[in-house]
This record gives sequence, C-alpha cells and structure tokens, in this order.
Amino acid sequence: QWLIKCLGHNLNVWLSTKVMPGLHEHVIARTRFIDELVKERAQEGATQYLILGAGYDTRAYRLDLPLALCIFEVDQQEVQGLKKANLPREVLAKGRATYVSVDFNTQALGDRLLQAGFQRGAKTIITLEGVSQYIPKEAAAATFKAVGELCGPGSTLFVSYVDELFLSSPASVVGTGYANLQRLNAMTNMCARLGEPWISYYGQAGMKALLSSSGFAHLVADKTLADVNVEYFGAVGREVAPESLLMLERFAVATK
Repeated sequence: QWLIKCLGHNLNVWLSTKVMPGLHEHVIARTRFIDELVKERAQEGATQYLILGAGYDTRAYRLDLPLALCIFEVDQQEVQGLKKANLPREVLAKGRATYVSVDFNTQALGDRLLQAGFQRGAKTIITLEGVSQYIPKEAAAATFKAVGELCGPGSTLFVSYVDELFLSSPASVVGTGYANLQRLNAMTNMCARLGEPWISYYGQAGMKALLSSSGFAHLVADKTLADVNVEYFGAVGREVAPESLLMLERFAVATK
C-alpha cells in the first residue's frame, strides 16, 4: 500500500527533477500514447478492451469510450479489491469495467476471460503498460499467446518494455548530455528494494518476434519519448531538452 500511495504525481515530479530527469515526461507521454491508441481503435470498431496488469488504471472511467466497448481488467484479486475500495461509489456503480482476477499459478488466463464474458474472435484492444519488466519473459510470452488465441482479426496489442540497451549501453537510452547518466540505476534499485525488481529487458527485434509469434504479426509502432517529444511537448512550449530526455521504455504496437 505504501508503494501504491507513493507512485503518484508528486513522486514522479520529484524523481524527474532530483534523481532521474525526464521520468515525469516519459510517464505523461506513455499515458497519452495509450489514451490516443485506445480511443482510435475503439472508433475503428473494436468491441473489447483488455487491460492486462490493470492495477490502478482508470481508462475505463476516464476516457470517453463507446458504451458498446466491453472493458475487461485483469489483475490479482487483492489489487482489484484495493482499487474498488478506493474508487468513488458513483464511479464504480457505472459498471464500465469487468474485473477478472487471475491466479496464474492455478488458473488459465483464457479460461478466466471466457468465464467473465470475453468474446472469442472479437476485435480487441489489449494493453500491458509498465509491467513487462517485472515479469519473466516466459510468463509474458504465455500471456501474449493466450490473448492472441482469443482475439480476432484486426485486434491491437500495446506493450511498453524496457530496452535491453538500458543495461548494455545506458547512454543509448538518454539524450545528448543527459544530466544524471550515472543515476540511471536509481529506479531499478528503488524497485528492487521495494520487492519489485526489474527482471526482463527486450531488444527491438526480440519484442517484434515475440509479438509476431503470439499472432500480432504487423508491427505498427515501436517508439520512445524522443519520437513523440515535439508532438506532445513542443506543441505546448515544453519540449524536453536533450539533457533531460529519458527513453526509459519503448511503446510497441502490433496488430493481427
């Protein structure tokens, strides 16, 4: 619970200014990227939206999505319980999200989704945001495969992932003259101390192959903060300077 309370706006701003420049802007960019993708795909006829590792994601309530779009949130039962306990009653009463709890040690994701009313073969939007670095690659591959087998043609999968260059060539994931290159391990160290170590990193080719093997063969995008900097921040006079540019994760989008 302490971690949940801390991982909010104030901590992001503090980390971005004092410890890891560009972190706050990265989170903003990732949020906007997914928001726009989900709204776009919903308007293009997707009938289901599957949020994997949903945590405290509020897109089911925050975004203006078609009422016909069925939204499923997947996470651990205890996390979902905390989320529902903290949502305003009037928001929860709207019933926009179907909560699907999964014990991956004893339950199959596909079975749990079908039991919850997920429609096999339907055009679906799937997002996995800020989670892939915490789970074993084998688990991610099994999850994507299960989702790929359930979702129909035209479905879209988004996943954010930490580039393996973060480990082998940290200067490659920051802008020129990045202010605190030596502190790039601050985030990973903090997560490890809190019991949530980063264990999985991916190369671009490896992620493309993973998505393709799961049925999402058409890579539409694989971007970082640098790719959306001008569009997202420059347009409002807040373009992130090179010395504060942090490409912490890549944003990959693939379709069936």
